[in-house]
Amino acid sequence: MSKHDIGLIGLAVMGQNLVMNMANKGFSVGVYNRTTETTHEFLQGLGSRPAGVVEPGAADRIQGYDTLQDFVSSLAAPRRVMIMVKAGSPVDAVIDQLKPLLAKGDIIIDGGNADYVDTNRRHKQLAAEGFRFIGTGVSGGEEGALKGPSIMPGGHPEAWPFVKDVFQKISAKVGPNNDIPCCDWVGEAGAGHYVKMVHNGIEYGDMQLICEAYYILKYGVGLTNAELYEVFREWNEGELESYLIEITRDIFTVKDKETGADLVDLILDTAGQKGTGKWMSQHALDLGVPTTLITEAVFARCLSAQKDARVRAEAVLKGPDAKFTGDRSQFVSDVRQALYASKLCSYAQGYVQLDAAAKEFGWQLQNGPIALLWRGGCIIRSRFLEDIKQAFDKNPTLENLLLDDFFRSAIEQAQPAWRRVVSTAIQLGLPVPGFSAALTYYDGYRRGRLPANLLQAQRDYFGAHTYERVDKARGEKFHTDWIRERRLS
Repeated sequence: MSKHDIGLIGLAVMGQNLVMNMANKGFSVGVYNRTTETTHEFLQGLGSRPAGVVEPGAADRIQGYDTLQDFVSSLAAPRRVMIMVKAGSPVDAVIDQLKPLLAKGDIIIDGGNADYVDTNRRHKQLAAEGFRFIGTGVSGGEEGALKGPSIMPGGHPEAWPFVKDVFQKISAKVGPNNDIPCCDWVGEAGAGHYVKMVHNGIEYGDMQLICEAYYILKYGVGLTNAELYEVFREWNEGELESYLIEITRDIFTVKDKETGADLVDLILDTAGQKGTGKWMSQHALDLGVPTTLITEAVFARCLSAQKDARVRAEAVLKGPDAKFTGDRSQFVSDVRQALYASKLCSYAQGYVQLDAAAKEFGWQLQNGPIALLWRGGCIIRSRFLEDIKQAFDKNPTLENLLLDDFFRSAIEQAQPAWRRVVSTAIQLGLPVPGFSAALTYYDGYRRGRLPANLLQAQRDYFGAHTYERVDKARGEKFHTDWIRERRLS
């Protein structure tokens, strides 16, 4: 039997679907799983998959191996090994087992949800040992892995030509002719996983904003789930068209088989997280960039997890008793505009953080092409990602998306409705941390002077931290003996 084009380790659902995707595109794939029963069950079940999941002849291009030695020996040189196991120490364990079996110049690919810090470390270590490492973000969930995900590879640049054909063929496609792959080289070291982390952070923000729109309309205005379906159906036909709006629309149609009630109303209101949103917020603090909306989305999930405490608090803490009395149709339109404007701020913050990270690590990130990577296959795919690409095509050094003519105009048009929604939610006592964080960011960013002058005076007063002056050169430091200089009335 001829050598396989690529090998994959880790046959959980994502791994299995990627293997079938590769085989469907004509690649020969060797597979290995630590639990051999999983390998055998996967191979035996290929023939019983629904029509279209495994194309004719694709199963013959997949071969399983019970030992890592046999698996590695089955691969064509330079060997391309993709690891799809749980992020963290399991990835390191697989790499340690692989290294003695590989040759210098072989390519190791981590396709899991790795922390970019780990990817930076692995890239450096493996390069020193003669291996070429790729850390690649893969977005789109189980369906995307099978039918075409968004793929964000980064790492050793010499490895890219050897994996480009596979990755671009299995990725999602966009464009007028559906022939532009949602996959291209991102940058060195951990750049690929960093871009995936930012994707996931923006995903956190998008989901939180959609949930706030739902919450205001359901509990503030009193829309039924049937009415919410119609609202989201209409929104998905306009500027908010996206995968997340689409699936939200569909959620309102699903009934619980046991009770016949709308299933969404029976789901416990506690949200989980896998950590990527938190990682993004943590590094935003390290970089000193205000990724406020995504951070609020992370905190909103943390607050949701305190379900028992919230139930206890509900019994004793009071808030406004007001009811919405305005024009429902107009307010639905206001919420749509507030959602759009807040979404624009979320992406603007994400790209500001990407620019700061690129400067920090010396990466040459291409912001326009990154938007194209997210145009199909991934969770945040949406219509206006093309607008983002066009903004960076016009000005590759654009420092903030909000300064682009298209986005500035969109914000200006949505701003009155945006402010009405936030103020109405506050008056009704409804939490909207995403909407309000986005609006506060916008108001802070658009002002040339903020109250940090007083803050610096406070810091200098109690800690002699010094300050700069508006009438002196930037960088020149001053200190005042505030106790001696103060005037008491």
